[in-house]
Amino acid sequence: MSLFFDRGRAYEGAEPLWYALQVWSRKEASVLAHLEGQGFQCFLPTYKSQRKWSDRVKELEQPLFPGYLFSRFNLQNRRPLVMTPGVIQIVGNGKCPIPVADAEISALQTAVASELPRQPWPYLAVGEQVRVNSGSLRGIEGILVNFKGSHRVVISVSLLQRSVAVEVDLAWVSAVEGQKQDRAARERKEKIVRVPLASYR
Repeated sequence: MSLFFDRGRAYEGAEPLWYALQVWSRKEASVLAHLEGQGFQCFLPTYKSQRKWSDRVKELEQPLFPGYLFSRFNLQNRRPLVMTPGVIQIVGNGKCPIPVADAEISALQTAVASELPRQPWPYLAVGEQVRVNSGSLRGIEGILVNFKGSHRVVISVSLLQRSVAVEVDLAWVSAVEGQKQDRAARERKEKIVRVPLASYR
C-alpha cells in the first residue's frame, strides 16, 4: 500500500507515486546511482551546457533542477531512501511529503527523450497555455515563450516552483482549448471605453 497526500491528508492507494527529493547539490548523479542500486525508480532530468576554459570548450551534462531528483516509490518504504547518503529530504509541506503530478513528470520525460535543446527557466505559473501537436514532444502542454528569436515551450514542476524550456517550431503548437476564448475576452475587455462618472453629472 502507498499513501497519497491531498492538502495535507493521507489516503491509501495501490500505486507508488513520484516525489521530488532534495539532495546535495552537485551530487545528484551519485545519489541517483545509489538509489537505483537499491532498486528505486529514479529520474534525473539533465541538459547540455558549454563550459569555457582558456584553452578549450567542454560540453557538460547538468541537472535541470540542481539539488533535486525524482523518485517513484511507496511512501511506506521510504526509510532506506531517506537514509541514503546525499538525500536531504522528500519535498513537501513541512514533514508531509507531497507527490509530484504524473503529468508533470511525463512531460519532463518526453522533453528529455526528445533530445531537443532545453535549459532551466524561471518558473512560470501563468501565460498562454499551448499543446505540441507534432514532433517528438507531441501531446505535452506548457507555456509558450519567445527567447532570442526562437520559441520554447516551458514545462513547470509546481511543487518545486521550477521550470524547463524546450525549443520548438512554432508550427508544432496550438493554443489549448479555452485559451483562445480567454484571450478574445481579454481583448474585448481592453477595447471597452470607460467613461468617468463625472461625465454624466
